[in-house]
Amino acid sequence: MGKEGTADKVVREIRRPVVLTLRHSIERERLMKGAYMLNGLRLPGLRRLGVALLVGLLSPAAARAEDTLGGHFGFVLPLVTRAGGETTTIGDQFKIGFPIGITIKTSDKVAFDLELVPTIQRTPYVVTLTVHPGVLYALPNDFAAGIRMAFDVNQPSWGVTPLLHRKFAALGTSPVFGELVVPIRFQDANNSIGLGVHIGIGF
Repeated sequence: MGKEGTADKVVREIRRPVVLTLRHSIERERLMKGAYMLNGLRLPGLRRLGVALLVGLLSPAAARAEDTLGGHFGFVLPLVTRAGGETTTIGDQFKIGFPIGITIKTSDKVAFDLELVPTIQRTPYVVTLTVHPGVLYALPNDFAAGIRMAFDVNQPSWGVTPLLHRKFAALGTSPVFGELVVPIRFQDANNSIGLGVHIGIGF
């Protein structure tokens, strides 16, 4: 009996660490499964929350950008020009320009507008480019008044262009407008003043 009791005691001592190790392993697996389940529940929720916050932050910024940034494209015809004591009409010398502009509204009334105006003259055949930055001020009844600086690229010519702008139609959400422009240019030989019409579409 003494030997059997000693043997049982030895067996119990050997089994105890094994049982404890198995219990620890089982508990560790349960904890890991619980952690995975929590991650599976929490991470999508956090992702959805992050996406919602990002959309909420970017949407007002995008709306503000749409409200303040725009552009336009059209054509301009110089109807009459007075330079060096001579008057030239569109019938005497045909020219057409294609203003391309970017507009930034700084307030409800004031906008900064940068135009690039390539111009084609038929006889003699000449192509020129004018850098045309300006400021426009909104008036009632879809009118606006403005003035632009004018810098003729690769020519000894610069000046100003007062203008009167009016929206008169719309294509969907894009306004169609007309402008009366008065280009004044300072040159080496002959200063000039003219009258032209600019038709364009905004976007």
